[in-house]
Amino acid sequence: MKQYQPILILIALLALGACTIPLSQTTDESTGFIRELPEGVSMIAAPYQNLQEVILQPEDGCYWYRHAGPVEITMLPLRTVDGRPICTQAAVEPQVTS
Repeated sequence: MKQYQPILILIALLALGACTIPLSQTTDESTGFIRELPEGVSMIAAPYQNLQEVILQPEDGCYWYRHAGPVEITMLPLRTVDGRPICTQAAVEPQVTS
């Protein structure tokens, strides 16, 4: 049985990977915005934000939305009702080597 263990682990990882949705399938290729925002994100987002035009920035792992103001159109961080940014993970600071 031990001789088959690496093969079973590989099969399990491939099966698990097949369960995830690639980011390219959840993003509209013409606009770059997320097609369908995750339910948890839309539930905690403050109501005054544009949830139809949201992107996930890979640099900081946070959601940003397109805000059309009276003067300019800009991307702003998607925030909760409390004003906290909505992120998938904490931003990782680069390690400094001396």
